[in-house]
Amino acid sequence: MEIKILAFGAVADVLSSGQMELDNLISTDELRAYFEKNYPTLKSLSYAIAINKKIVLGNVNFNNGDEVALLPPFSGG
Repeated sequence: MEIKILAFGAVADVLSSGQMELDNLISTDELRAYFEKNYPTLKSLSYAIAINKKIVLGNVNFNNGDEVALLPPFSGG
């Protein structure tokens, strides 16, 4: 299963990329574990996960081809 990752703001800075593709991750919990293992700085950052432009809470399974966004906290004005 392949998913497309889009990262924004401080999350993209930590990953050194705003876009990547990953295989063999089946859920948002696995995705967080993968990123926090490979990019330990992410453990201290707060970020939301959106799948196909909808923010998700808790553990959600992916479908092949999903677009997953890692979103830093929003600020308004």
